Amino acid sequence: MELEEPELREVPVTTVLAALADDVRLQIVRTLAAGDEYACGTFELGVSKATRSHHLKVLREAGLTRTRVAGTSRYVRLRRDELDKLYPGLLDAVLSRSAAASNA
Repeated sequence: MELEEPELREVPVTTVLAALADDVRLQIVRTLAAGDEYACGTFELGVSKATRSHHLKVLREAGLTRTRVAGTSRYVRLRRDELDKLYPGLLDAVLSRSAAASNA
């Protein structure tokens, strides 16, 4: 099964920013930024499975993540290198700001 994953350079920056403008999606991105690849079902977000799937889809369609399908499992990772190349400093700024807001 192939999942739609757009080329990041084809995604409007407003779409990327909109995807990052949600607290649950920021939590997912923060987790992915701290590690490698995660099984989609392992995120503890305090939302339903359907809501979690929706947020992962929004991130994927905004070009922020890649999803690998292996049997019935899906594994997601952040497209950090691509994001940093196209939007230098964006992820660092968003993640440091969201971490500061969480600690306040």
